[in-house]
Amino acid sequence: MAPPSKRMSETIHPYLEDVKHITDHDAKPSQIQIENFIGYTRVPVGLAGPLNIRTPDGEIFKICAPMATTEAALIASCSRGCKALNASGGVEYILGREGMSRGPAFLFANPREAQDFIGILSYVENTLSEVAESTSNHLKLVSITPHLIGCYAHVVFNYTCGDAAGQNMVSIATQRCCVWLMETYAAQYKIKRFYVDGQMSSEKKPSWGNVVTPRGVEVTAWACLPDETCQEALGCSASDLHDVLHMARDGCIRNGIHGSNLDAVNVLTSVFIATGQDAASVADASWSHGSSFYDRARNSITISMYFPSIPVGVVGGGTVYDTQREALEIMQCAGPEKKRQFAGFLACFALGLELSTAASVVTDTFAHAHLKLRKGESAKL
Repeated sequence: MAPPSKRMSETIHPYLEDVKHITDHDAKPSQIQIENFIGYTRVPVGLAGPLNIRTPDGEIFKICAPMATTEAALIASCSRGCKALNASGGVEYILGREGMSRGPAFLFANPREAQDFIGILSYVENTLSEVAESTSNHLKLVSITPHLIGCYAHVVFNYTCGDAAGQNMVSIATQRCCVWLMETYAAQYKIKRFYVDGQMSSEKKPSWGNVVTPRGVEVTAWACLPDETCQEALGCSASDLHDVLHMARDGCIRNGIHGSNLDAVNVLTSVFIATGQDAASVADASWSHGSSFYDRARNSITISMYFPSIPVGVVGGGTVYDTQREALEIMQCAGPEKKRQFAGFLACFALGLELSTAASVVTDTFAHAHLKLRKGESAKL
């Protein structure tokens, strides 16, 4: 591809003509779904795993996860956790609810008028479903939840979106619903105007709302590891793993951390980038709850990771590009009706990383591993 024109260089950035690596590609700008396209930033991609994963239907997959990251030790650590899980019979995931939300706000002269409007919403929910679902063959309106906040009626629309993550899909559907409400009820209920989002959908922001009501797929990954496996694969005992995880949970509570985990977001971010997910949606998924139970009689640890919201898709968005599609194929999640499976696989790899990181803290090798893999064999603390 020819370098950007001088006119584009002057319009976007005066130094664009000196850019070499970003513009070194053969993609046609007309096929790229961003504005002012100039090229690519290449992020190294490595494979973590393999990991033996058991689905809710009892099917067993042997999966590798492509991770796009510049962080040394991440893939090695996740792979070590996968090895420990495999030696214990693999990992299982459990699927829960699913949703994608948009939360418009309607303005009134006073709270009483806003509450009067809220009172009619339950009566028109079926019509709103028809209006919303007319915008897509894959979208379904699950619920509408109103909230009175001052002179505003905030109304959270919650949907399912098929195999798509659905952020744009729910925006279009909700816009159409808001227009219908304005055309039908603005005069009668004195609606001054609406805003298509009033920040109660928590898009691309961590919030308790995304814990209570899924924005994405709700998943729990879990496994049981005997002490012998912990010793051989992770270099520490099952009881030591349990102790460090509980110590870390206490630290999370005292520090007011959003959730309770060591570094689960590392897996989500790197796989999101590799597979064409909206990387900013990692914020929606940032809350997760790690839990462990130490069985003294059996000398084993049962460890789980709960994710209330993993907003992913296997169609649309960045999944349309060739390299991102290949990454989904590596994870056996590129076909139809694979979105929930993809979310389950993500949770399982996050559990693998959680195990390995906890073990590195127990054995005091966390900093050493990062230094060695970043700087080389001869590096010393």
